[in-house]
Amino acid sequence: MADLKSFAEQLVNLTVKEVNELAQILKDEYGIEPAAAAVVAGPAAGGDAPAAAAEKTAFDVILKEAGGAKLAVVKLVKDLTGLGLKEAKDLVDGAPKELKTGVSKDEAEALKKQLEEAGAVVEIK
Repeated sequence: MADLKSFAEQLVNLTVKEVNELAQILKDEYGIEPAAAAVVAGPAAGGDAPAAAAEKTAFDVILKEAGGAKLAVVKLVKDLTGLGLKEAKDLVDGAPKELKTGVSKDEAEALKKQLEEAGAVVEIK
């Protein structure tokens, strides 16, 4: 059981870049589409979807668009995610994109506030 908890903790602490790499490995080596697997696994949890939605503790921060101050947003994304400058620029240019996934509500709100102050349009799911 301790191994599973350790594994779960490692998954929760992955960066956006690492999650994308993991998704690519699952797709290429095992033929698993991570988004499709999440959809299939959701209803199989026992039909408690409304209860699970009420207890949501992990949120995704989505960068919808950079807005007028693109350079400021790129710099902020670089600082917030730990990505390199090119990767941060690519993420901003590719908006809408997930910036961070599985974060607490407080962290998601803080990220949204910082990004909106820099001029970005952000959504929390």
